[in-house]
Amino acid sequence: MTQKVGTSATQRVVVLADNETATGYRLAGAEVVEATAENAQAKLEEMITSNKYGLVAVDTGLIADPAGSTARLMRGRDLPIILPIPSLSDAFSAEQVDAKAYMGKLVRETIGFDIKL
Repeated sequence: MTQKVGTSATQRVVVLADNETATGYRLAGAEVVEATAENAQAKLEEMITSNKYGLVAVDTGLIADPAGSTARLMRGRDLPIILPIPSLSDAFSAEQVDAKAYMGKLVRETIGFDIKL
């Protein structure tokens, strides 16, 4: 996805996710950067300083508080917007026994209505 910002800059949307989750985002058409818990922070900082992205969605399974962990680096910057997104482990945790209901709730909160296949 690209979005025209101003008159000359093109900002992209990217998802920072683990290997398992990345495939789903790619199938949905999103640009993805794969990371592990060990290198996710470095990859996020690299994406911020590259000035290529307008929005970076970060899997909270990799970085629990991506906005907090990059607050110093983001000081004085408007972009990218850092968006934490729930990880797959949140959907299948002990507290969340009904994964279908969890995913339905995420879709409903995101787009405002249910999708049934």
